[in-house]
Amino acid sequence: MKPLLRLLPYLARYKKTLTLGILTVVGSNLFSIVQPLFLGYAIDELKAGIESKIYVTSDLMLWAGLIVGFSLIAGFFTFLTRQTIIVVSRHIEFDLRNDLLSHVQKLSYSYFQNKPTGDLMAHATNDISAVRNVLGPGIMYPSDTILTFVLVLTMMLTRDWQLTLLALIPMPLVSIVVYRVSKIIHDRFTERQELFSKLTTRAQENLSGIRVIKSYVREAFETDEFKKLSWEYMKKNLVLAKVQSLLWPLMFLLVGCSIILTMYFGGLRVIDSRMSIGTLSAFMSYLLMLIWPMIAFGWVLNLLQQGAASMGRLTAIFDTVPEIRDTEKTNHSLTDIEGSIEFRRVSFTHKYAQQATLRDLNMKIEKGMTLAVVGYTGSGKTTLVNLVPRLYDVTEGELLIDGHDVRSYPLALLRSSIGYVPQETFLFSDTIAENIRYGLDNGDSHIRDAAEISQIEKDVAEFPKQFETMIGERGITLSGGQKQRTSIARAIMREPKILILDDALSSVDTYTEEEILKRLKNFMQGRTSIIISHRISTVKDADLIVVLDKGEIVERGTHDELVLKGGIYADLHQKQLLERELEEM
Repeated sequence: MKPLLRLLPYLARYKKTLTLGILTVVGSNLFSIVQPLFLGYAIDELKAGIESKIYVTSDLMLWAGLIVGFSLIAGFFTFLTRQTIIVVSRHIEFDLRNDLLSHVQKLSYSYFQNKPTGDLMAHATNDISAVRNVLGPGIMYPSDTILTFVLVLTMMLTRDWQLTLLALIPMPLVSIVVYRVSKIIHDRFTERQELFSKLTTRAQENLSGIRVIKSYVREAFETDEFKKLSWEYMKKNLVLAKVQSLLWPLMFLLVGCSIILTMYFGGLRVIDSRMSIGTLSAFMSYLLMLIWPMIAFGWVLNLLQQGAASMGRLTAIFDTVPEIRDTEKTNHSLTDIEGSIEFRRVSFTHKYAQQATLRDLNMKIEKGMTLAVVGYTGSGKTTLVNLVPRLYDVTEGELLIDGHDVRSYPLALLRSSIGYVPQETFLFSDTIAENIRYGLDNGDSHIRDAAEISQIEKDVAEFPKQFETMIGERGITLSGGQKQRTSIARAIMREPKILILDDALSSVDTYTEEEILKRLKNFMQGRTSIIISHRISTVKDADLIVVLDKGEIVERGTHDELVLKGGIYADLHQKQLLERELEEM
């Protein structure tokens, strides 16, 4: 139950409404608790009327009217209880879901490399719903149950304490049964939730990778794999259902024993004239009123165990501290970035990796300069540019921007000053215009300018709704080149001080590439630019070209200088020239 204590700050936000909700519970119970007394008086009055052959008396009508009136008032208070406590649980569910998404977005890039998306989706849906049940029924029913139990027990003891003690004999067994069964429920529910995460992950991967599945004709295989997981999930649900199904029959059985004891010993008292039939009826009504608290007690414990298991899973996420964040070393007096970048003996090693990805890098990129990075696949090019916006932090050495350690800049300032087009293009399921202006609150007037520079405008002009055309999930309706050009337009829209293009023209034909580079040249004036590419034609006009090999800078210079050196760059250049000649032939 310890994870549920993390919900106290959320409850504190709505303490006034919750207090009002508890008061309505009190009101509902006060108007309910006297009704069995009125029923007992009415039965005694009816008995007296039958004996005197006056079946309907004014007193009988009075008791009947009081029962109906008090029932209506109690029902009104119950309605208010749901409108306060249950509504608060929905508000907290809303807050919790928003806080989860906000926290997840702050987590470092490396976290998502090791955490399946489907698992996070399961947390945001199933687990939060289970926690919400704790906050709604889990608060309303315990407060109602405890108050009802105390008031009913008090009334029963005042009517006949001996009969009350006899009726309560089976009750301790209820607590033992509930404790044991609820412990099993907690373990089984945790297992079920973990399997639900796997099931969600599998479904998400199937939907995201539908192109690959269809291309490799793996529909039947994926269906079978999903069926196996679904079968396991169903079995876990059945096991949980079997355990839960034990709770209710046992509760009814034990409460039924109390009713039998009351009927027998209470009946003897009526026969011996030590108790009126009206009093026994009231006593039985009170005992029946105890049935719901006993059942609710077991049900609420069931909810608490499920909620505690789910909150434990959510707490594991909330307790994950972002590796990259603003700290006490952050200098909030830094409010602007000019764009000069310097690597001083920078090395980087991925978490759990056996060897460094980057080793002892030294170079300086002046403001307004264009740096090109080339090298064989796996040489560390993408990792290098990921250090600039702090998607990763250097493990050795220093990375400076405008002479300040990159870690001293507020993250929001640093990343808002960088326009980054990653290797893997991601577009949102929205219009082309919204994807281009993403990251800006306005800037509609610049959309066409950005689209013209990236050469996506001509394509958009042919779409039915042009910039208002919906592009589907991950831009599925666009070609690879169109997606890349849309991403370039998005980066340009920000008018960043530092522009990073990570192989951003790989899906574009050479003619379009030349047109984009021609327009980018004007845009990049005064801005620091880093371009990664496998094509020599993309980088040949850069102010400085560095060649990475196995995480080290092995060559640096201009295009002409590197061609003359006869190293890796010259080799790549020669191969691409031959490829072009073969294509032309």
